[in-house]
Amino acid sequence: MISENLNQHIQVLKQTIHLYKDDIRFVANTCINRLERGGKIIIFGNGGSAADAQHMAAELVGSFSNKQRRALSAIALTTDTSVLTSISNDYTYDEVFSRQLEALASEKDVVIGISTSGKSKNVINALKTAKEIKCYVVGLSGNNGGLLNTICDKNIIVSSSHTSRIQEAHLFIEHSICEILDKHFLK
Repeated sequence: MISENLNQHIQVLKQTIHLYKDDIRFVANTCINRLERGGKIIIFGNGGSAADAQHMAAELVGSFSNKQRRALSAIALTTDTSVLTSISNDYTYDEVFSRQLEALASEKDVVIGISTSGKSKNVINALKTAKEIKCYVVGLSGNNGGLLNTICDKNIIVSSSHTSRIQEAHLFIEHSICEILDKHFLK
């Protein structure tokens, strides 16, 4: 089983990088441009994707591999339990990220929504809100991309139906973006 999982991981990652290498670099460069103009990177998702959002924000605010660069403006919308629970209680869980974007996002920002299925209603609603605000909208999805295909400026789709393989590829993509930003902002 371990060897089979590793082979699947390698195949999914190779295919994703082959198809989306230029898009990953484009997203990283868009993040650089927006950060240099006073914008921020806002990231969110559910479950493991929420953990990915927090991980990516931590790499940007702290450092990925370069402790010499300045802190970069990034926030995960998955960390404030009071905000998450109040919005879910007072409105619905489908609005948990979109309400936060209404309060925090501007047209200078890059918004990254992570959904392994591409069907998470709260992620979709938030990405629609981000488009209304005129943010640059990025999706990290799996399967066939789902509804994120119709909303995002760039939707990087991991071609797999296995959640674990999708999440592994998402982490590689997130780390690739962080490394590009690290190298740029060392200058």
